[in-house]
Amino acid sequence: MTQIVEKVLDHQIKFSAPVRANSPELQQLLDFIAVGAAERDRDRILPYDVVELIRRSRLGALRIPVAEGGAGSTARELFEVAIRLGDADANVAHIVRNHFSVTERILRSERTERNRRWIKAAVDGAIFGSAATELELKRAGGGGVANTKLTPYGNGYRLNGTKYYSTGSLYADYLYVRLLTPDGSAATGIIPSHRDGVELIDDWDGFGQRLTGTGTTIFTNVRVEADEVILETDTDKDNLPYNIVPQLFLTAVNAGIIRNVLRDAINLVHKRPRTFYHAVAEQAADDPLLQQTIGQISANAFAAESIVLAAADALDRLPAAKAQGAESELAAALAASLSASKAKLIVDDLATRSATLLFEVGGASTTKKSSNLDRHWRNARTLASHNPSHFKARAVGDYEINGKPLPPRGFF
Repeated sequence: MTQIVEKVLDHQIKFSAPVRANSPELQQLLDFIAVGAAERDRDRILPYDVVELIRRSRLGALRIPVAEGGAGSTARELFEVAIRLGDADANVAHIVRNHFSVTERILRSERTERNRRWIKAAVDGAIFGSAATELELKRAGGGGVANTKLTPYGNGYRLNGTKYYSTGSLYADYLYVRLLTPDGSAATGIIPSHRDGVELIDDWDGFGQRLTGTGTTIFTNVRVEADEVILETDTDKDNLPYNIVPQLFLTAVNAGIIRNVLRDAINLVHKRPRTFYHAVAEQAADDPLLQQTIGQISANAFAAESIVLAAADALDRLPAAKAQGAESELAAALAASLSASKAKLIVDDLATRSATLLFEVGGASTTKKSSNLDRHWRNARTLASHNPSHFKARAVGDYEINGKPLPPRGFF
């Protein structure tokens, strides 16, 4: 039994129901996630134990309605939690990002027996990962499928193919897989991650987000049942246009990183044993330059969180807009997508700048590998690189100038 799980048992933390936003149990969970986060990142210790605690807490049921066994949280509450997760450990926050993206899609789909089964799995603690990206496609982020295909086999299928950048799948119970049916139609499968023939390879070697399991997934003659395949025609049309949730989640994690930077910066000032001979104060805590730097990081954290939650509020307005008709729904979806896009452009910049300011607070000693304070910049920069800002800004600008709709997928 791992040390962190033992601590939870020793403190007798009970998760009798899915953990709720703003509950004491959630704060206890976040406190444990934060324990050793810097060391895990530095030494590349995969956080299986932390993910197991997330299963036990059933945090993944955050958005599932109370009537269906979940916590019934709003979109704003989801992104508040995402920010707090990013503060506790940016790697862990990114691990569960695809889970919340998948559960959003499941929740917006028709309540079939299959759909209810997946919802129950999430309520019971299961974590969903994603295996969608193929490097053979010449245009990144378009959601296409080239080589991951189903072939008929008995009453179901066999699946063969390879996916890359499968963030979180190393820790997941189920995989959300983009695939092709035997007739060449695009579809999705949701299958157990440990089924025979599924190989999860931890080969992500990026300088940031080192523990997210963003590796290769290989499918070799994997059995897929007929009811595990979601055809495009089976998908509810209310599919949250522009894939807002996954892109805003990345931005929320970066907002959380700024909060973590602020806390580390304050600790550095309090622990700083000396200052420069030409400083204007004897104690670091009294130095106006350091106070100014801390103040700027604090303002950045406040602004980033406020921007993310404003974009989340736009998501919460979608159900009411849908009830008013297709035109209102489309306008609300566009407003939500624009909000998420603009949030990324600002928050990503604030995150990398704040991570750099941290070294102005601590000086040369803060660059020691043992401190691992560079993880904040590395993680923020890696998250920001998922959908480059210049492409995002151009799309927003084209809309503002020419009224051209934003691209229909989250990565643009």
